[in-house]
Amino acid sequence: MKKVYINEYGPRVSAAIYGFWRWTEEDLQGARKFEDVVLFTRELGIDTYDLSTNHGSSQLETQFGKLIESKAINQSELILSKKVGLREYSGSHGSGIYHDLSPQYITKEVEQSLTRLKRDKIEILILEGFDFLSNFEETASALLKLQRSGKISYIGVSNFNVFQQRLLSSSLSQPIITNHLELNLLQTEALHDGRFDFIREQHSRAMAFSPLADGRILLSEDAQAVKLRLALIEIGKKYEANVEQVAVAWLNKLGALPIIGSKEKRRIQNAATAHAFELTREEWYYLYNATN
Repeated sequence: MKKVYINEYGPRVSAAIYGFWRWTEEDLQGARKFEDVVLFTRELGIDTYDLSTNHGSSQLETQFGKLIESKAINQSELILSKKVGLREYSGSHGSGIYHDLSPQYITKEVEQSLTRLKRDKIEILILEGFDFLSNFEETASALLKLQRSGKISYIGVSNFNVFQQRLLSSSLSQPIITNHLELNLLQTEALHDGRFDFIREQHSRAMAFSPLADGRILLSEDAQAVKLRLALIEIGKKYEANVEQVAVAWLNKLGALPIIGSKEKRRIQNAATAHAFELTREEWYYLYNATN
């Protein structure tokens, strides 16, 4: 798999990223399934991993750390990203989630993750969601300390709008290298609200999660999805490619980095091999217009 620079200053990452946001606690109970999928992605040439799950990443990071410690994978070849900033609360007032980008919480999360991962560094630390209560000068100072100590290399954000990203950037001495956002043929809002253009203005690439719209592109019977699927099949005939490959190739043409979330090897391989061909400009717009 080809490597691309996520930012003009680095790092160099695989053209497709593997993410764990669909993995459940049950999936992570046994090491065999986890190891099998990670080794399979390495065989495909994927070396960049987003260590984020919907239920917290501690168990995932522990499993990943065991895999590194056993030398089943070479940690010097890995680019790891981790999200920080989303927390849960529960009590008499109910339960829910909230954002915490305080220096204390960020620092604590990074240090605990490094212990679980049995590593000295996390390549990309992604701030997950905007914290309206954060003092971003203090947050930036904590991030700078983590960088100077070698515990993180680069900073990214997740689902920040342009103004929020600009606010954080104003207190940082180096650019935010990515915005982790939802982007696919059925969800193109990031192309119209400035988020995608702003990250490109920073000479960086966006990381696109849900490249198949949570399976809607493949399976949904709603009129928009059916129309799009027929267009994807039509374009795929030229390249001897399936619907998944063409949908991911659409993201590749845009310069986004697709985050593969499937646990099925066949689907992982489909998405990971989409870089083998490149859509023409006409084909890209034909697919884009097929959803309108």
